[in-house]
Parts: sequence; structure tokens; C-alpha cells
Amino acid sequence: MKQKNMFSVKSRWMMVAMLSLVLCQLSLIEATAQPKQRRNQQTQQSQAGQQGQQQSVQGGQGMTQRMRIQYPTALDMPEDVVWRRDIYREIDLTEEANAGLYYPAEPIGRQLNLFTYVFKLALNGYISVYEYNLDGNEVLEPQAKVEMKSILDNYHIYYEEQQGKLKVDNSDIPSPEVKMYYLKESAYYDQANSTFHIKPLAFCPVMVREDDFGGEAAKYPLFWVKYSDVEPFLSRQTVLTSDRNDAAVMTLDDYFTLNKYKGKIYKTNNRLGRTLAQVCEGDTAKLSSEQKRIEAELAAFRNGIFGDPARRDSLDSIANLSPKKTKASKRSRRGGDTETETVSSRRSRSGSSSSGSAAPARVSVRRERH
Repeated sequence: MKQKNMFSVKSRWMMVAMLSLVLCQLSLIEATAQPKQRRNQQTQQSQAGQQGQQQSVQGGQGMTQRMRIQYPTALDMPEDVVWRRDIYREIDLTEEANAGLYYPAEPIGRQLNLFTYVFKLALNGYISVYEYNLDGNEVLEPQAKVEMKSILDNYHIYYEEQQGKLKVDNSDIPSPEVKMYYLKESAYYDQANSTFHIKPLAFCPVMVREDDFGGEAAKYPLFWVKYSDVEPFLSRQTVLTSDRNDAAVMTLDDYFTLNKYKGKIYKTNNRLGRTLAQVCEGDTAKLSSEQKRIEAELAAFRNGIFGDPARRDSLDSIANLSPKKTKASKRSRRGGDTETETVSSRRSRSGSSSSGSAAPARVSVRRERH
């Protein structure tokens, strides 16, 4: 009996040892296989992340998600606005209000003017530029994109190509010749929050080159830039806003958002697609009056959103009266008949005293109960 018990105990220990050996082998197999699975998962996740980052860069045209978060863009114009008018302006950089977009003509350290900054962004592929059509109408669609190499070749801008990348020195960038911009803006009324906005949509740098024979300078519009593409980058670059205070600066995004620029209207969206010069048939006086008329229409709509200003001011003046004056006016309106009677009695009394022919008449005033 003892031998049988000892045999059964030994067999049990053998079974436990065999099971533990099998479990150890299984754990070793699983341990050796697990890092491969993890590595495969990591590679798949990294590939998916790279694809998502490439898609975000392509969709954002050179901007990563981090840049979009760090430099958020403004909200787009709603599509369901009840009133909107698109206007084209000619921004002359020789005017004082627009001179900050021209300074400095050549880069000074990190300080760049608008054209140099946009030129470098387009050259490095961060933003897209669009072809300028001869009719002046912008087409901000993928089929209208133009390569920077063709622009450099067309306008004889010296460049070097190194390892498939274009390189242009700061001295070769034609920034001093860009003295004008064509700007398209949209004035609209947002009924969702009852506000009036003027939002830039696109702009085109215009190169002005003097004639070698002393003739009139020629204008060369280079390309269109969509403002929503360049807007996140404009918040990183400042512009000088005063000639008397070098500390008076603001970002380029604020400069355009606050409509600090000034420019003459040369075109509005119309069904015939004609410019103001075509409408006025070359008459400068008529052109100036037409520009003033459009500006007056915009100002009248903006000021008249909440009703007639003259009527609103009159109501505000009534509301701003002091309580004493309002009580006096109410008292005067209520006792108007009594006051007229007392005035007439005073007149009769003064007249009788002056004549001296009779004794002064006694007049009693009886107030009516209401």
C-alpha cells in the first residue's frame, strides 16, 4: 500500500512537471512572437500617421496640423448671407496708408515686406499661386495654378536650381519694383449675428517697370494669391504703421482684417463683367464720381443696417433726458389749460393796472377733477 501511494505521488509530480514545462514553452513562444506583433502594429501606425500627415500637409498646402492650431485662421464668409458685394481695389504702395506693405524694399534680417514674404512662401511650396488672366478675373481653382519656375522665366528673374529646388537670392527678388497690388474684397452683412464685415479674398502683386526710353511705366500683374492660404502665415509677420513711431507695428493679418489699407475701386462684380474704366469710357471725372458713388453706397448700407441714424439719434436724445425734465414736461402737458388761464389773467391784470380806469379784476382758476 505504501508503494502504491508513493507511486501515485510520483506520477502526480511528474504530471505537474510536464504541465509546467509545456506552459513555459508556450510562454516562450508567445514572448518571442509578441515583439513582432508590436513592431508590426507600430510600423502600421507610423505609416498611417505619415500618410495622415502628408494628407494634412497637402490639404493645408504646406501647413501641418500643429501650425494650424498654433496660428488659427479666421472664419470663412458664410455662404447664406443676405447681402454681399465684391469689390476690386488698386492698392498704391506710394501712399502713406499702404507704405508699410512696401517697407523694407530689400530684406533686413527677419524683416520682410509683403511681396518678399509671399514670394518665399510660394517658392518653398507652402502656398499656391494662380494665373493672372488678361481679363483681370481671378480663377482660384486647381486648374489655374501656375508653377513658380514659369513665373521666374516669364519675368526674367534670376534663379538657381539645386537638387530639384529653386533658389533665388534676396537681391534678385523684384521686391522694389512691386509698387502696387490688386485686391479683391467682399463686403457682406452677416444676419446670424447682425454684423457688417469687409473680408479680403485674394490679392495680386503688380510689378511696375520704368520704360528705358522715358515712356509711361508698364504694369505687370504677376499672380493671384488666395488670402485664406496665406492668412496663417501673415499672423507671424509684422508691418510698420507709422513714420513717426517705429514701435507702432501690427501683424499683416491684423492689417488686412482691420482694413487699414486704402485703395481706389477699379471694378465691381457686375453681370456684364466690365471695369469702371470701360463703363466711364475713359472719362477721368466720370470715373472719380463713380468711385465716390460706390463708396457712398457702401457707407450708407453700413450705417443704415439698424435703421435711420437721424431718427435713432432723436430717440436717444429723448431717452437721455433727466428725470426732472421729464417730470416737468409731463406736468406742463397735464396742466396746459391751467397755465394758459393764469397767463391770460396776468395779462388782463397788467392791462387794467396800466390803464388805471378800473380796479384789477380778480380771476379765480378752478381746476377740473380728472
